[in-house]
Amino acid sequence: MPAVRDRRVTRFVPIAALADALQPGERVFFPGSAGEPVALLSALAARPERSRGLRILSTAVPGINRASPDDLDPSVVTTGLFMQPRFGRAQREGRFQHLPLSFAGFVEHIRDRVTIDTCVVHVSPPDDAGRCSLGAAVEFTPLVQAKSARTFALINPNMPAIPGGQTLPLAAFDLVCEVDTPLPVYDVGTPSASATIIARHIASLVEDGSALQAGLGKVPETLFALLHDRRGLRLQSGMLGDGALQLSRSGALDPNFRHASCVWVGSSGLYRELATLERLSVLSCDITHDICRLASADRFIAVNSALSVDLFGQANLEHANGRAVSGVGGAPDFASAARISRGGISIVALPASYGVEPRSRIVPRLDGGMVSLPCHAIDVVITEHGIADLRGRCVFARAEALISVADPVFRADLEVAWNAIKQKL
Repeated sequence: MPAVRDRRVTRFVPIAALADALQPGERVFFPGSAGEPVALLSALAARPERSRGLRILSTAVPGINRASPDDLDPSVVTTGLFMQPRFGRAQREGRFQHLPLSFAGFVEHIRDRVTIDTCVVHVSPPDDAGRCSLGAAVEFTPLVQAKSARTFALINPNMPAIPGGQTLPLAAFDLVCEVDTPLPVYDVGTPSASATIIARHIASLVEDGSALQAGLGKVPETLFALLHDRRGLRLQSGMLGDGALQLSRSGALDPNFRHASCVWVGSSGLYRELATLERLSVLSCDITHDICRLASADRFIAVNSALSVDLFGQANLEHANGRAVSGVGGAPDFASAARISRGGISIVALPASYGVEPRSRIVPRLDGGMVSLPCHAIDVVITEHGIADLRGRCVFARAEALISVADPVFRADLEVAWNAIKQKL
């Protein structure tokens, strides 16, 4: 790995020394997604006593980041935005605390309630001006770093320096460790037949010039592939991946608009190419998830997934079979903004059923009453069986529309359940 220029600015230390510099009782921030400080977390896991007494704030994302509270000393308390099934025991024992906040809510939490002793950042090597790019994962790091007493940096040549991305000066770092570790890779795999049909339904609602948010997964990747013939699209998203990169290459994006996300996650090739893209900005979540900013964009279409939707048009993004498996992420922010955008559409897309012995994802009432997106934040629900347009429909008509896009196997049971529910309304 090439040496970082101007070592006089700050102290350069090996990864073990960086881990040893964390003191018991410290409040430490670890970014997630593509910004996960894998080398430092591995050093702590190799000798868990190094982490004794830490109070960690983490934005690790299920399916992308592998770090676990079980890797650390039992005295560590980790607070995070996303619950995962493997964190269940740690949560019951008080070693993991799930914050049920959207990304916009977490921005306010950082501003008003968070005190951080050490912010860990994962950056590219410095440019000629001595500034290091936060690269593919900006998310909440600038907000936390501005409030931190000190900053530790992992400088990694695999982190792309993205034009239009956010940077920090090398002089802002108290300790620096040079690492050469791959960034987390996210592979959505081959789209299923249902994902392809769902994406086609969504694509039918996306016109030239629309502003668009879609996350990661089979449906968003397939959707982006179906939009290559559109023109003037504007990306205003949270996470983007390889599908969005292909969309950019196709000429579908507005060349005069600075497209924004807070994170890119995908293949190793994606990270290499990001450094060459001029119109794709990676920005802090106080910008990318600002509901007023998003809602000011005409024809803003938000595409979010869910685990289940009930007959009132409420969506659950967090619980499966009674177990907490995730968090809401930025979905409430994007859904709310799309709902009030002029010409906007808040879409929830999901397969109609799941499991080897199929169970319906359209349900009479949500599992345990977990409402991640309320009925007034959703315009359209899409499954492989069609589009349930809920806009302007009364409660009864919404239920009928939702039953019509359920798996046909479950429609009769849903009709019976709804008839019982509506007798009490």
